[in-house]
Amino acid sequence: MADAKKAEAAEGTEAPEAPKKKLLLFIIIGVVVLVLGGGGAAFFLTKKGSHADEEAVDGEEAPAKVQKAKKAKKDDKEAPPVFVKLDPFTVKLQSEGGESYLQTTPELRVLDAPLGDKIKQFTPEIRHRVLLILSAKKSADVATAQGVQQLSNEIRVAINRIIDGPKEVGKGKKKAAAEAPASFPDEADPEDSVQAVLFTSFIVQ
Repeated sequence: MADAKKAEAAEGTEAPEAPKKKLLLFIIIGVVVLVLGGGGAAFFLTKKGSHADEEAVDGEEAPAKVQKAKKAKKDDKEAPPVFVKLDPFTVKLQSEGGESYLQTTPELRVLDAPLGDKIKQFTPEIRHRVLLILSAKKSADVATAQGVQQLSNEIRVAINRIIDGPKEVGKGKKKAAAEAPASFPDEADPEDSVQAVLFTSFIVQ
């Protein structure tokens, strides 16, 4: 009888402990689920954020290219100048009552060194064009500094037309610039292959 009472007492004490253990187990499982769920959400948000950053970078790709192009142009400006020397020219100028000759040696300031090889490929055409320009002048046309500068501009434009082709006007339209003083500005366009024509010797006699 006493043993039966002890057994009942033992069962009475174990009965409330079982729900406590179950409750503790549920709490642990809940915590694990929350931790795993939070980790998954954090990973998803991080991945989404990195994807958004990539899209932002892609969206800024064009401005980045523009900045890179500007930097390249700046570097080109800071680079040492490149010159290509042409062989001397001797031409008879247009008559003004007496014979006069022009002897000159032009040097071309170009954008970069590889253009030197390109100019060599076009040398016969360049020399022909320069000879036509020089032989069309009168001694009075090249008797002043302004006249010599005008001649330099005209030769520069002619050579760029040979190397680069006619300049585009608008979309898909081209024109050959008219050979008039207004067509030969003192400053070349930044993208022109030949930036200047310099005379290292210039003798009219």
